[in-house]
Amino acid sequence: MVRVALKRLPEGEGLPLPTYMSEHAAGADLFAALGDELTLLPGARALIPCGFSIALPPGYEAQVRPRSGLAIRSGVTCLNTPGTIDADYRGHVQVVLANLGSEPVVVRRGDRIAQLVVAPVSRASFDVVEELPTSVRGADGFGSTGVSGGPQRLSRAGSGPSTELGINSAEGGAPVK
Repeated sequence: MVRVALKRLPEGEGLPLPTYMSEHAAGADLFAALGDELTLLPGARALIPCGFSIALPPGYEAQVRPRSGLAIRSGVTCLNTPGTIDADYRGHVQVVLANLGSEPVVVRRGDRIAQLVVAPVSRASFDVVEELPTSVRGADGFGSTGVSGGPQRLSRAGSGPSTELGINSAEGGAPVK
């Protein structure tokens, strides 16, 4: 288990700490540290404080992710998902909530608004090369592997339009005939 130092901020007094809601939950629920309730109109977004700051150990990050129940029931999700909290960040943990639903949603103090997943981080060294090695997939993306079960056949090895799959990757994924 990874140990994370947490400092409760004044607006977080009386709220639960991040809480795993089941024995094998990957994310700990985050609670809204609002003074007054906030109404998120359809299409609106707001920065919601969680009432604490953290210090992650080196080599870890915390990811802020949406809660699936909130998303399916009311269309509320997190923007910038997953939001990354770096190991050297010491500021207030906050969540950017957005209402993608068709009805206003009221967020109240203590509401569970997101999840926090602590995960190890790999750092990379980037090497400039003249050419990348080839692969079967190449530059095909944005739906080029299909949506139904089982492996899909790409139109060709390498880059270019995937017209066989109805996607033109050269045009940003625009449908083609």
